Amino acid sequence: MRDGEAPPRLRRRAPNAWRGGLVMQSVPVPALSTSSATHDAPAIAPGSLAAWIMALRLRSLLIAISPVLVAAALVWQRTGRLDGGMVVLILAASIVIQVITNLQNDVGYTLRGGERSRTRTGLPRATALGLLTTRQVHLAIALAIAAAVVLGLPLVVARGWPVLAMGIASIVAALAYMGGPRPIAYTPFGELVVFVFFGLIAVAGADYTLTGGPVPALTWLAASAMGALAAAALVVNNHRDVEHDAGVGRRTFPVVCGVGASHALYLASMLLPFALVPALAWLAGTPWLLLPLLSLPVALRLLQDFRGAPPGLAFNALLFRTFKLELAYAALLSAGAILARALE
Repeated sequence: MRDGEAPPRLRRRAPNAWRGGLVMQSVPVPALSTSSATHDAPAIAPGSLAAWIMALRLRSLLIAISPVLVAAALVWQRTGRLDGGMVVLILAASIVIQVITNLQNDVGYTLRGGERSRTRTGLPRATALGLLTTRQVHLAIALAIAAAVVLGLPLVVARGWPVLAMGIASIVAALAYMGGPRPIAYTPFGELVVFVFFGLIAVAGADYTLTGGPVPALTWLAASAMGALAAAALVVNNHRDVEHDAGVGRRTFPVVCGVGASHALYLASMLLPFALVPALAWLAGTPWLLLPLLSLPVALRLLQDFRGAPPGLAFNALLFRTFKLELAYAALLSAGAILARALE
């Protein structure tokens, strides 16, 4: 998933950046503030750790961590048992798959020429700035895929072909988001794909992997809640870039359906998780699973700010706040499940 892109004034690429050439001088990259203003930041050297951090988009990793925490907590609340080693493997694999997505997003968009219009309003892409070559990023993607295979192999051995199918589908989706002849990110279905892979598969798949048994309705509802919040983050991203995306041929949801529909989708994605909370508590048979309602005021404030945000950089702050809301919701739901088991 994209976690933001650079405003036009940030993009200072070297002549060879489009061909994956390595820029032989540091590139000044202004730091992003939570307002429309930007300030000068230290130059980033090509191939440096800072360049890789830019490409990895660390803040977006929250959407890979949150669903695994929820699944583990619900499994422990239901069974009283939890394989810690398996949780670590699932969490690591989830993070690596998000890393693959972010790296492919960086290099894929650059190779497709999406940077040439110079109308983006998010965080910079390392390959577009010439801080990393396309060859370097493709090698990193290959290594990340290898790491995902290594992490997933013990899980496949333990649970069989369903885990193998989920793993393959997740890697393919990560690569296809900004890769292939028709990337998912160039269609109106990005939010749906995020809902499925960062909600349904991430939570329900982790539950199945941890238990080897049928996934209960409670977990499916929790998976839907987490998927909706993850999709909400992409709604912010695509809403922010609607004019740029239309100009470079991307047929995202707001481009196809309009900004009004994008507002409605954000509203639905943000409120669905809270509408599901009473059902979660009822199915679990405990009021402790009502705890996520404590984050509802944050969601309502985000909805208000989304409606009133001016075009451009203001949406970057909304994007990061949406990531944080998902983590808060996940933490409260997990805490509720743990307390329900501990205090029963």
